[in-house]
Amino acid sequence: MTGLATKESSFLSVKLAPLSVPFPRRRQTAAVVLWMMLLPLCLALFLFLVSRTYLLPFALAYVIFIALDPAPETGGRKAMWFRRLSLWKWLADFFPASIVKTADLDPNKTYVFGYHPHGIISLGAFTNFATEATGFGELFNGIDLRLMTLEPNFRMPFFREIILHLGVTSASRRSCDNILTKGPGNAIMLVVGGAAEALNAFPGTNDLVLKKRYGFVKVALRTGSSLVPVMSFGENDIWDQVPNPQGSTLRKFQRLFQRYASFSPPLLHGRGIFTYNYGILPFRHPIVSVVGAPIDCPRTENPSNELVQEYHQKYLDALQALYDKYKDVYARDRVRDMCFVES
Repeated sequence: MTGLATKESSFLSVKLAPLSVPFPRRRQTAAVVLWMMLLPLCLALFLFLVSRTYLLPFALAYVIFIALDPAPETGGRKAMWFRRLSLWKWLADFFPASIVKTADLDPNKTYVFGYHPHGIISLGAFTNFATEATGFGELFNGIDLRLMTLEPNFRMPFFREIILHLGVTSASRRSCDNILTKGPGNAIMLVVGGAAEALNAFPGTNDLVLKKRYGFVKVALRTGSSLVPVMSFGENDIWDQVPNPQGSTLRKFQRLFQRYASFSPPLLHGRGIFTYNYGILPFRHPIVSVVGAPIDCPRTENPSNELVQEYHQKYLDALQALYDKYKDVYARDRVRDMCFVES
């Protein structure tokens, strides 16, 4: 009788979703599925163009356009109407995702946001900062933020147009400088831990690859931008992955793959469309991105190593303080506290 009273049915340890799921939740799940299918669908569309002789000239012209298009390095093609689509709101509500503002940001300055942790695929960074689903523009009026990602993403036909219209840009040095030198109010967000940190993304933990990441600090000093730490509680909790301890065969393979492909292949698992414990969809777990107070940096065209290390340490201290202040609010189920690791 107990099984009949629960909302979840199980068969051979598979937890099935009930048939009576409210429509808004089904819509949220559909939004997640569509988001995960965007890249495969875009590639399938391009392959369709290539496979049709009469469409091949258009496909070739598009390839040339991709090669010549400067948008990924100049700020993208940010369209606010696209960032405000209901689709992104449904995606954010799935977890749900949200932003916590701890300080005002002066729109007369420029900013370098650091996002932590990377998680499996930085889904919290996308939802909270590449869209208006959780109200970034209203919370930080006058700040024109662009989330940055790896350059290979802009070689993906059609998918690149989606992220460019969301204002996502290349994480190259040239791109950073182009945006931050446009004038007051411009800002970039770098997911500092990168692919290496994705391999540390396990629920209840925040092992950040940050000790030797100095590039984002150099960008801030070179452009006179303020550093803004962002601690995203829950980013590591929306998927689990196969254990890959340091020195294991799996970890060695993942690092080798990362060396040549620029991204790491975590063996993840989550939930499904009709199941709660088997599948590749993310789990429903709150993602709360806490935006810290800015750290002003003196504009220095060629910052010394000592100056870079000084502001790097200030950033680490500020991020640690941010985590310590909010960990008992948003990470009550943590396995251990945040730590800075080599890789």
